[in-house]
Amino acid sequence: MFWRLVVESGMKLLTIGLLIFLSSVSILAQTPAASPAPPPVKEATPADVGSLDAIMKAVYDVISGDAGQKRDWDRFRTLFHPDAKLIPTGKNAQTGVIGARFLSPEDYIQRAGPNLEKNGFHERELTRKVDQYGNIAQVFSTYLSFHKKDDKEPFVRGINSIQLLNDGQRWWVQSLVWQAETDRYPLPERYLKNP
Repeated sequence: MFWRLVVESGMKLLTIGLLIFLSSVSILAQTPAASPAPPPVKEATPADVGSLDAIMKAVYDVISGDAGQKRDWDRFRTLFHPDAKLIPTGKNAQTGVIGARFLSPEDYIQRAGPNLEKNGFHERELTRKVDQYGNIAQVFSTYLSFHKKDDKEPFVRGINSIQLLNDGQRWWVQSLVWQAETDRYPLPERYLKNP
């Protein structure tokens, strides 16, 4: 009788444990809910993507505008490959740890767009260093950021590291990584002047 109770209790515990295990495996195996799909991307304007110079100008132009000015996010989307990443880097003010965030173009629009439109933001290219091989290009683009178009002094400067691909038809931004200048990392002289 005693052993029978022990065996039955053990079987119940084993069954409960097995159910919990299978439930947790089932939950872990489920695919997380998908993010809302971005709107369909319209066709790029050929003048924006027909050359390396054109797409670089378009990237700076499309995010720039005074406070209250809506940005053309549809145009923005056309500049970036569907799998592109925008990657801000820097030091976390609370932890002091240097890191990066990986954003899709849609993430960038949702996170940065309202602030750009509310406070005004103009980014201008100061200099550009290009390395190109075949259909790929790496661009180090020194930027100056202003709140208003007619501001004389930038509130921040830094480097955009942009990787691009020409698919034989047009240029695409594949990734855009940026780092703002800091006291610890002042911009090197070679990135302040064009050759």
